[in-house]
This record gives sequence, structure tokens and C-alpha cells, in this order.
Amino acid sequence: MNFDHIDIIQSLIDGVLFGSIYALIGLGFTLIFGAMHKLNLAYAASSIAGAYSGLMSLTIFGLPPLMAFIIGPIMSGVIGLILYFACFRFMPRGNHLAPLMASIGALFFIDELIIHETSGSPLSFPAILPDAYFFLGEFGIRGDLLLVMGFSFILMAIVMLLLYRTKLGLGTRATSQQPVAALLCGIPIHRTNSATFILAGVLGGFAGCLLAASVGVLSPLLTLPLTVKGLIVTVIGGLGSIRGAIVAGFAVGAAEGIFLLVRGVNERDIYVFLLLFLFLVLRPNGLFGTTINRD
Repeated sequence: MNFDHIDIIQSLIDGVLFGSIYALIGLGFTLIFGAMHKLNLAYAASSIAGAYSGLMSLTIFGLPPLMAFIIGPIMSGVIGLILYFACFRFMPRGNHLAPLMASIGALFFIDELIIHETSGSPLSFPAILPDAYFFLGEFGIRGDLLLVMGFSFILMAIVMLLLYRTKLGLGTRATSQQPVAALLCGIPIHRTNSATFILAGVLGGFAGCLLAASVGVLSPLLTLPLTVKGLIVTVIGGLGSIRGAIVAGFAVGAAEGIFLLVRGVNERDIYVFLLLFLFLVLRPNGLFGTTINRD
């Protein structure tokens, strides 16, 4: 196949715009790992579940479509708190695999619950600016993806402010670096971790709603690819690196856009995995290292 520079640049533009969603979900994974040095593999599932909650509220209570983007993140934050207590808070400290396996079980539980309640059928999700399309010379820009990217930047800025300008951020970073010393300094570790899970859950709820609005449907089939892409972004950016998750999210989105153009939708994810393997070989600690405190 022959592609000119117009096709390549257009694919990069679409990929970067969509990559803002990957940056959000990777940021959520990073917040949790930075606080506890553990991966919550049910995180993306809770994000999709939050989006489903927002969508269901429209049907049950007859609310306006915008409410899905408010109720969804709130419910995802609640689910995140439940996951903290169910999968992390009371797990044996000596068994480091217990929280990981518990979160995997929670992933399947949430997925099966969604399938049971919806019969596994995709549901239409309210679109954002469905008819908006802008042109920049020879390149087209979807209005909804442009809005998604702008809103993602706002959320990222809020998270950065919370991490570096509030007591929650100070407690999260202190707990990540020296949990015993943080406890001796009077920082409530479990309360800090709970707040971090809620914050990450709200962020994931926004990501789930924005993803569903971008593709036009909400389906339980979105859980696995969102989990995988979130983990890829987290690893490439550097486990625990806030800046790394943001940069890697846009980079993975751009690469995915090119892979989609060159190899099609069926092989796109294979090449995204190859990109991950390349980073693991060349930069095993990711773009910005593996510690949240380096930010």
C-alpha cells in the first residue's frame, strides 16, 4: 500500500487526539501504583462500569445526556473505593500477589456483572459534538476528539495541582516513598490510599465516558483493550511517573494511529505490543523512570 504524507499526518493527528484518553487511564493506573506500588488490574473495568452507571441513570431517571458525564465519574470513584477495601486494604502483607490476583478477580466480576445486566449488547452512548468537524488546511479534525483532548488536559492539570499543591498529594508522595516514616509523621496512610483510589476512580470514570462518547457505543468488550492500553502506557511512561503516563498516552495514541493506517484494525494492537517490547528492551524503566517522586 502507498500512503502519502497527508494520510500519515492525518493518522497522527487522530491518534494523538484519541491518545488523550489513554493518557487519562494510564494516569489512573500510575496514581494507584505510585501510592501503593501495586497494580489494580480492575481499574479499567471500574471505569467502564462508571460509564455504564452514568448511561443507566439517563434511562432510569430520564436525565439529560450531560449527566452521564457527571454520574459516571462519581460512581467510578465509589467503585474505586470499594476495590481498595476488597482487593488491597485487608490483604495479607506477606503475600504480594494477593492484591494483584484479587484485582484480576474483581475485573472478571465487574465484567460479568455488566454482561448480566446488559445481556452483553453494546449500548449507544451520548455523543459530544457529533456533527462538528474542522479543517486545518488539508487535514480534518473531529470536533468531539478535540473537545476530549481539551477536557483531558484540564483533568491532568487538576491532578497535578492536587498532587503537588495539596496535603493529599504530599501524603501520597510521602506514603509512596517511605510508608513507615509517613505514618510516624502523622500521615494517615489508609485514608490517603482511599482518597487516591477515589481520585483515580473519578479520573477513570471520565476516561470511560469520553471513550464511549468518542466511539459512540458502550460495550463490555471495551474493558480488556482499555486495561491493556492503560498498562502499556503506564509501563512505557515509567511505573509511578505522572509525566511519563501523560507523554506515553499521547505517544501510544499516535503510534496506534499509524499502525491502524498501515496494518488495519485487526493487527493494530499487535504492533502496539511490539512497541511495548521495544521499550522494555531499550528503556526497561520507561521514559521517566519508575518512581513517582522523580516528578
